[in-house]
Amino acid sequence: MDGAHSAALQLQQLPPTSSASALSETSFSYKENLIGALLAIFGHLVVSIALNLQKYCHIRLAGSKDPRAYFKTKTWWLGLFLMLLGELGVFASYAFAPLSLIVPLSAVSVIASAIIGIIFIKEKWKPKDFLRRYVLSFVGCGLAVVGTYLLVTFAPNSHEKMTGENVTKHLVSWPFLLYMLVEIILFCLLLYFYKEKNANNIVVILLLVALLGSMTVVTVKAVAGMLVLSIQGNLQLDYPIFYVMFVCMVATAVYQAAFLSQASQMYDSSLIASVGYILSTTIAITAGAIFYLDFIGEDVLHICMFALGCLIAFLGVFLITRNRKKAIPFEPYISMDAMPDSYLHNRQLLFKRYSNSRNVPHHYLESL
Repeated sequence: MDGAHSAALQLQQLPPTSSASALSETSFSYKENLIGALLAIFGHLVVSIALNLQKYCHIRLAGSKDPRAYFKTKTWWLGLFLMLLGELGVFASYAFAPLSLIVPLSAVSVIASAIIGIIFIKEKWKPKDFLRRYVLSFVGCGLAVVGTYLLVTFAPNSHEKMTGENVTKHLVSWPFLLYMLVEIILFCLLLYFYKEKNANNIVVILLLVALLGSMTVVTVKAVAGMLVLSIQGNLQLDYPIFYVMFVCMVATAVYQAAFLSQASQMYDSSLIASVGYILSTTIAITAGAIFYLDFIGEDVLHICMFALGCLIAFLGVFLITRNRKKAIPFEPYISMDAMPDSYLHNRQLLFKRYSNSRNVPHHYLESL
């Protein structure tokens, strides 16, 4: 009887032990999510401050005769150091939290830039004018903060170790191979219309950026995760997949920057920021959900609240960037009254010299 009674007691004690273990694993996953989110928020904040410091330095030295005078200032070097520190924080965040959580947190940089721009504004304003002018920015910041809170709260809790075997397994899985086939076909079609048909629409260019960016973040998470495991003692640098992912990360980042540079030459930066954030975040989350299976095991409520957080963050970023001033293009001109006499005299000599020649086109003489 005593043996049977003690066995029954042991069986009764097993479920609490199992549930306690599951609770511990869940709390640990939330802890990793929090660490990754804090690293991403810190990184984006620091990068935003760094960019504004460097922009302030360039504006202050705009009239300098030396085009590289900013190299001699401590402010510019401080901005460079902060930028490297922020990018390191964002890079490390991918090793702790799911990709679907880290990518939307880039909205923090938009919020920070809006707040810094309002604080360091140089114009004089009245309180009524200030509220009327920046009401969209305040509403956008509020929505972006609410969306970010929902993203962090209802983010997926998938925390798979980024070992070489796991990364290779995901890379050759049929869902990701199918996704890659669709993405390559779409990218080639967009590139054809952009290069051959001169389709310079901002959506076309930023879709190219977003497709490249989705591969960038997928490879960044793999590289960051394998590096962190190697630092912890589980060496992953001897797997060939690490170097494949590293090369893909660098290549896609370089081409992504090239397309962004082309977009910035044709469109306003605020429009690029809002449309680019929406497209890049959507496609990157899709790529992460397919490659890393971020939402496997998540209930419908968490997925719906996470999607709601993304939509609110999208709306907040759109309102913030919509309220920014559009850059006025500079169109230089030279008045005929401001031209030197020697320039006019040379033009008259050229006209007399070529006016008697039959081989000179008529439109060339008119231009003189």
